[in-house]
Amino acid sequence: MKPSTLDPDMPVDEIMRRWPATVGVMMRHGMLCVGCPIGGFHTVTEACEEHGLEETAFVSELLTAMNG
Repeated sequence: MKPSTLDPDMPVDEIMRRWPATVGVMMRHGMLCVGCPIGGFHTVTEACEEHGLEETAFVSELLTAMNG
């Protein structure tokens, strides 16, 4: 499935499970979401806030990886 948008309520763990290519995006930004116990609950918005990332640009990178 190639999404054109990202559900803002989807936990980062689910995103990484559905689209493994997103793991690299997370790692490039220093996000240690892989294996994090909060990953099953944190949304992309919350993860961006926690890691000081600009959400729109980050979501764009995730979508590129998801559709790559």
